[in-house]
Amino acid sequence: MRYNLRGKVWIYPGEAAWRFVNVSKQAARDIKENFGDSRRGFGSIPVTVKVGKTIWNTSIFPDSRSGTYLLPLKKEVRVEEGILAGKQLRYALTIRT
Repeated sequence: MRYNLRGKVWIYPGEAAWRFVNVSKQAARDIKENFGDSRRGFGSIPVTVKVGKTIWNTSIFPDSRSGTYLLPLKKEVRVEEGILAGKQLRYALTIRT
């Protein structure tokens, strides 16, 4: 299942300064309903992500505060694609089962 999404990039408060984007609530409901059985450690779900020309494998993680999933953005991807905190990001997310 592939989802074409967009969301605002934000920085996790802390020393590591991880960047994330929240999966939309509608997509999160669908993912949980259809792929909740595929969960791994910390409730993560394996995904393949495409931003611009960059494709990588990672996992999304449930976030109880927002009720969605969090997509971590690797530094090498942010640099390659010019991704900045506070900006809207368009990305494709494919669930890997």
